[in-house]
Amino acid sequence: MSYLALNTAATGLNALSFNLDVIANNLANVNTNGFKRSRSNFEDLFYLQLAQPNLPRDPVNSFPTGLATGLGVKVSGTQLDMRSGPVETTGNPFDMMVQGEGFFVVQTPESVGGGIGYTRAGNFTPNAEGQLVLANSPGYRLIEPEITIPADATQVSIGADGVVTAMLAGNTEPEELGQIQLARFVNAAGLTAVGGNIYVQSAASGEPAVGNPNEDGRGSILQGALEQSNSEAITELVSLIRTQRAFEMNSQMIQATNETLQQVNNLRRF
Repeated sequence: MSYLALNTAATGLNALSFNLDVIANNLANVNTNGFKRSRSNFEDLFYLQLAQPNLPRDPVNSFPTGLATGLGVKVSGTQLDMRSGPVETTGNPFDMMVQGEGFFVVQTPESVGGGIGYTRAGNFTPNAEGQLVLANSPGYRLIEPEITIPADATQVSIGADGVVTAMLAGNTEPEELGQIQLARFVNAAGLTAVGGNIYVQSAASGEPAVGNPNEDGRGSILQGALEQSNSEAITELVSLIRTQRAFEMNSQMIQATNETLQQVNNLRRF
């Protein structure tokens, strides 16, 4: 039955190799604003039932346990860790951080989430038209609502409730430019990551509930700060070491099984 051990250890190598890929991505994004780490969930495979529990042993007694052997492991899925990351104070008036639950809503290409994406990265900046866009390579535009900063605007302020105000030329009082809204999901961990600091809605996440910050469970907005990645280098390195050791043990199991089969093949009849 040593071939079962070979196949079982092989499933362990496959699952652990996938987990190494997940850990590597977490480590690579320790400096990515708003990044949410992933974790691999494992589950055992089928069992070979050689004897069922409670089988009769004699007219009076029965076996209290059965006889079964497992057939390995697989990765059942990857789960996003939606805990908030540390605060990085920048002082930039267009940098925003969501304190609590919620996502900024941005416009994406139609091929990405049907034109709507969600992000925790709040590194916004005005574009040539004064519209607030993410300061990353795609430059997705904030659309809930679309905020335009006039060229003569000074002293831009964003309140905890998302209200954007600024001093405009000729005015003695700040003028309101709009109120940023946040999207909240029943199962935020079910969102699909598509790159570019963007998540899109999925069947598992449920429909977004878009509304004002500080309402219906949504968090508040902190101006002049960014949410850092919630992937911690030390934690990921510990996970890496554990995965490496488990990989080594599965490799040793294959080697030990191979030696056992080799000994069987070398048996001689006398």
